[in-house]
Amino acid sequence: MKAHLLSFLSAIAIANNDRFAYAFTPSNIRSLRETRLSPQTALSVAQDMFVDKTATHSSVTAYYGETLQESSDLKTNACCTAASPAPHIAKAISNIHPDVIRKYYGCGFCVPDEVEGMTILDLGCGAGRDVYIASQLVGEKGRVIGVDMTEEQLKVAKGTQSYHAEKFGYDNVEFHLGLIEKLDDIPSLEDGSVDIIISNCVINLCPDKEAVLRSCHRLLKPGGELYFSDVYASRRVPQALRDDEVLWGECLSGALYWNDFHNLAKKCGFKDPRLVEDAPITVENKAVQEKMDEMGHSNLEFYSATYRLFQLDCLEPHCEDYGQAVVYKGTIPRFESGWALDDHHYMEKGKVFPVCGNTFNMLKETRFEKHFDFIGDWSTHYGIFDGCGTSMPFKSSASNGGVSTKGGGGGGCC
Repeated sequence: MKAHLLSFLSAIAIANNDRFAYAFTPSNIRSLRETRLSPQTALSVAQDMFVDKTATHSSVTAYYGETLQESSDLKTNACCTAASPAPHIAKAISNIHPDVIRKYYGCGFCVPDEVEGMTILDLGCGAGRDVYIASQLVGEKGRVIGVDMTEEQLKVAKGTQSYHAEKFGYDNVEFHLGLIEKLDDIPSLEDGSVDIIISNCVINLCPDKEAVLRSCHRLLKPGGELYFSDVYASRRVPQALRDDEVLWGECLSGALYWNDFHNLAKKCGFKDPRLVEDAPITVENKAVQEKMDEMGHSNLEFYSATYRLFQLDCLEPHCEDYGQAVVYKGTIPRFESGWALDDHHYMEKGKVFPVCGNTFNMLKETRFEKHFDFIGDWSTHYGIFDGCGTSMPFKSSASNGGVSTKGGGGGGCC
């Protein structure tokens, strides 16, 4: 690595022995300053992550399997959940073995509503906290599958499986060692076999995010969804930061620029990514922040966000207006007064709520259909739906009236 990167690692007091020294050597890709890229090539380069993928896997595995022994070992708050969980999630967490809780490194609570009896796949399940939360929510007739590439983490997950089976009164979980970019290598994961895929602050660690999203689209049943929490950046993360193994392990260097993520999701078949909630991330480590400032990247901001991506071929690239509306029946458990599909669709019980064609389909062609009455058809198109824009989506950003990540407050919660 370059000398300033080695000093960066030293500044944050992380041991960088020889086997990690060249873990993030850039691939043989010309720098953007030397090559004029077409829009298609630019997106491809943005996704390639500029790193050797095998080295990335090895370093992340070592970081989460050896360097980190429990949540308190994290050097920043990016992979931390600051918000308090909803009561039903808190109750589920209280039933989970303490060893699993100590090994949790997520940035949110990423199990959606209305999951009883569903098959859920957890990508990067680690020691299994979210698997065991989901296990309780899907119930005995449901199924939860965890995949992780870290043997040390899976040892904890599998080692407490009998404890949780006794605690819950049933055993509906399974764990697999593997890369989430290579889900084809797991024979039991068949195309169109999963209702919901969740992931908690893990996809940003993957060098091949496109492979992950394409596999998710393939594995989901029509009408299923990828519902996940992760870290995003206000702009493309500079190469100098991508090259740092600790910041990668801390979920920062691998963070996608939010608009690159939107474009990649659409490329992989998820035509209308929906933001559920977000929060600014403050890098609460003085040495790390000072080094970022010294390298000229003090204006780079990070956000923890939860997205839902529906596997629906009927969705359009933008929100179109067909004069449609829905009425929420108040029948989703725990949401008798109203329910939110995403951060700008909160629907009160009994109230007519105008929606674009995509939102109409996200409710009518999914497990949520029984909870709504639907008004209108597709006979007349009225143009783009009012308020459909392309500015930065995070409500917590300073540009949208929120708090800059350079000020106080914030955290890694979603």
